Amino acid sequence: MEEIIDLINEMSPYLLLGFFLAGLMHAFIPNQVYSKYLAGNNFKSVLYSALFGVPLPLCSCGVIPTAMSLRKEGASKGATVSFLIATPQTGVDSIIATYSLLGLPFAIIRPIVALLTSLFGGQLVNVLGDKEEATATATAQVHAHEHKSFWERIKEALHYAFVEMMQDIGKWLIMGLIVAGLITVLVPDSFFALFKDNSLLSMLIVLACAIPMYLCATGSIPIAVALMLKGLSPGTALVLLMAGPACNVASILVINKVLGKRTLILYLTAIVGGAILFGLGIDYLLPREWFTSSLTAIVGDCCHTTPAYFNIGCTILMFLLLVHAFARKWFFKDECSCGHCHCHEHEEGESCSCHCDCDDDITLTFSVKGMNCNHCRASVEKAILGVPGVEEAQVSLEKEEAVVHGEFKPEEIIQAVESIGFDITQQA
Repeated sequence: MEEIIDLINEMSPYLLLGFFLAGLMHAFIPNQVYSKYLAGNNFKSVLYSALFGVPLPLCSCGVIPTAMSLRKEGASKGATVSFLIATPQTGVDSIIATYSLLGLPFAIIRPIVALLTSLFGGQLVNVLGDKEEATATATAQVHAHEHKSFWERIKEALHYAFVEMMQDIGKWLIMGLIVAGLITVLVPDSFFALFKDNSLLSMLIVLACAIPMYLCATGSIPIAVALMLKGLSPGTALVLLMAGPACNVASILVINKVLGKRTLILYLTAIVGGAILFGLGIDYLLPREWFTSSLTAIVGDCCHTTPAYFNIGCTILMFLLLVHAFARKWFFKDECSCGHCHCHEHEEGESCSCHCDCDDDITLTFSVKGMNCNHCRASVEKAILGVPGVEEAQVSLEKEEAVVHGEFKPEEIIQAVESIGFDITQQA
């Protein structure tokens, strides 16, 4: 338990800063910026996609519908794959958290490796992927945030950072910390000494364990720290940090379904091959001390650069924010009396005053499977709103359903949602 608390105290100031910066990016950078430069079956679109993806704070499941939406709005297959590789491996929040526990060398190398592997993967798809590509059609979207004032955007940033992102990443971060604590207690100190002279074997073992799991970029950090404290090589830790978040079962299934088997093979080749190649480079070409010196602050009595009470205060604040985020998710559904509204304009526990056209429009309810976070919910909602005739759509993550109002064809709703990787059926 003490090991988990130490990890949290080290990470909490950087996590809070990372969440806040992620919120600012969400509120102040319009969505169309990400899709404007990604069309074209060329290296330029792959480069833009990678540069957009590296700092973007999307979790491993949230990146899937976002990438599929970009594909639908005109992004090439190569650019889509580049985005899928770069985004879940890093993010402004995880880069800062990496610096807090693993030190500056890891914090620098991690986004560089993500950038290079995404460029390689995207260009690989451009050169070797399917040549016949369907022309993606842009969907009509309403960008209401473009008319918001500065303070409204700040409010949106805080809500996104400390409510939505904490709901999405919080449980995986907690699970990562628990797993790290269990590794510290249960794994013998001599276990990874067996692989001391065989980094490749240890990397393959880590890959076999990480791919079936769901690992987010931030939640994988304490696991990597715990394994390195047990003797895991820095290069193998990099493989966990890079391949773990990008190669989960959900992303594999969706990419195979939407982009095709050949694209999936090239995608996995770029991630796994790139992670192992750079991991071996770290182990055999760079001094080990660069990547292990920061761990002494966790196991030793080294002085902190910030007062202990500051770290403890940040940990308490983060805990309260997590409790608030999950309480809001579980106990306050943000619904009108009709049960359909999903706006966030009213305070917790208050009835919503916005107008709901449930009695004025044709209303159909659809079951949506595969949503795991608020990014997924927002992507499904955006896809439905892009269907001609849809006037209003409310998607519930908890109920796994979408309530749609307007004059539309149900099959077009189903096609729009399936095109971004989700399963949807109309309820009777």
